[in-house]
Amino acid sequence: MAELKSVAKDTAIYGLSSIIGKFLNYLLVPLYTAKMTVESGGYGIVTNIYAYVALLMVILTFGMETTLFRFANKEGENPQTVYGTTLTMVGSLSLLFALLVLAFLHPIASGIGYADHPEYVGIMAVTVALDAFQAIPFAWLRYQHRPIKFFALKMLFIVLNITLNILYFVVLPALYVRHAWVGAIYNPSVGPGYAFILNLVCTSFITFFFIPELTGFKYRFDTRLMKRMLGYSWPILILGIAGILNQTADKIIFPLVYGDAEAAKSELGIYGACVKIAMIMAMITQAFRYAYEPFVFGKAKDKNSGETYATVMKFFIIFTLLAYLCVIGYMDILKRIIAPDYWPGLRVVPIVMAAEIMMGIYFNLSFWYKLIDKTIWGAWFSTAGCLVLFAVNIVFIPTYSYMACAWGGFAGYATAMLLSYIVGQKKNPVRYPLKSIGIYVLIAGGFYTIMAGTPEEWPVWTRLGINTVLILLFVGHILKHDRYEAYRSSANIFVNLKNKSNGKQDKKGTRLPQPVHS
Repeated sequence: MAELKSVAKDTAIYGLSSIIGKFLNYLLVPLYTAKMTVESGGYGIVTNIYAYVALLMVILTFGMETTLFRFANKEGENPQTVYGTTLTMVGSLSLLFALLVLAFLHPIASGIGYADHPEYVGIMAVTVALDAFQAIPFAWLRYQHRPIKFFALKMLFIVLNITLNILYFVVLPALYVRHAWVGAIYNPSVGPGYAFILNLVCTSFITFFFIPELTGFKYRFDTRLMKRMLGYSWPILILGIAGILNQTADKIIFPLVYGDAEAAKSELGIYGACVKIAMIMAMITQAFRYAYEPFVFGKAKDKNSGETYATVMKFFIIFTLLAYLCVIGYMDILKRIIAPDYWPGLRVVPIVMAAEIMMGIYFNLSFWYKLIDKTIWGAWFSTAGCLVLFAVNIVFIPTYSYMACAWGGFAGYATAMLLSYIVGQKKNPVRYPLKSIGIYVLIAGGFYTIMAGTPEEWPVWTRLGINTVLILLFVGHILKHDRYEAYRSSANIFVNLKNKSNGKQDKKGTRLPQPVHS
């Protein structure tokens, strides 16, 4: 019970940072969509550039966050040495990347369609290099169970970023037409470029707060350790690349296959803005990952770990289905975070959210191959999902525009999830409560059908009232059928933990003598 409480507490803090962070970042969506019209394609540029950034982040960190947790928890390994070696590897690669991009800036910018604005590429290259480097100190905070500092730094970045964006997209443009002095700090011709410049400023500022995590210990770069860590991480890298491509490939591919370059920016802008609403689900799965990943590796040796994983899976699915219904049920309110000319793209939200749920399930399932050090399986599963996504996008984007992007992500995640479950049940079986989970999925599906089928011409408050009743019915089902199951599971784990706390056990389960305290 103590361990589950610890996960719950960390999830709450990480989740709070993720929830508040995403919520505050949503303030940028109405800001950008209001200041960058669909016709201008400005938000399409932002969407496209940040898709490249997300992919590069995975490449530059090359699975070292997960690898850090794995090796820092291994017997016989020095966590400080693991951390120092990881920090050196990621830092060196990030620096090399930034230097190479700046050295070949113009050909790279031309190759991805930004020959007129190579500065966008240069700025984001430096930004992503700093972000990749910061990922390791952030992971170290998670390993040390220091969610408060993690939370504080995430919030500081977000608040600073939003403040500067409001200043440069709202305040200074208004002052520029009346006061000549504003021209010294603001240039309207920069346009969408300020989104990238301000990101770099904020990222650079946060780096200074990691001085305690970057100093105060003796750096030890262990070459043998590096080789073993790379052997563990390279399949995770492939897994990560395939996984992030499942999230970003559509935004990268879209301008390349749509046909009309200018129209592509507008269509991609609509898709990118509406996906922001669906990212509520990504926020939930990210918070879950932050707390669950170090917990799983720490609990891997417990004999009841399978039972715990199954319980966590069930309640993760229940919670995400509830979140799904809440977003769909209150879409009439949530859609107002983007400008009305972006609303035609709202039909992608249910599809993208469903895909994110499957991604979360896939992440939960993925621990079977991480715990047995067979991460190559994850690479195969994610690659298969990625190939499905690529195929759907390339074939159908020219005809169905951004709807093909939404269904491509859905098909890709479904493929990876099913493959991981099927193989995992053979290699490291876990008895998931499939019947109970299936009932929840059917109920959520039925309620979604009712919500989606409510006539648009009905008054908004009528639709919201019906949707609220359906959500409350779903919550009622949870309270009626699974409240006590959660209590029973916690009680069983508590008994096990209590036995461990009363005396250590040998491999056969025999209690060993208690240490004598003076």
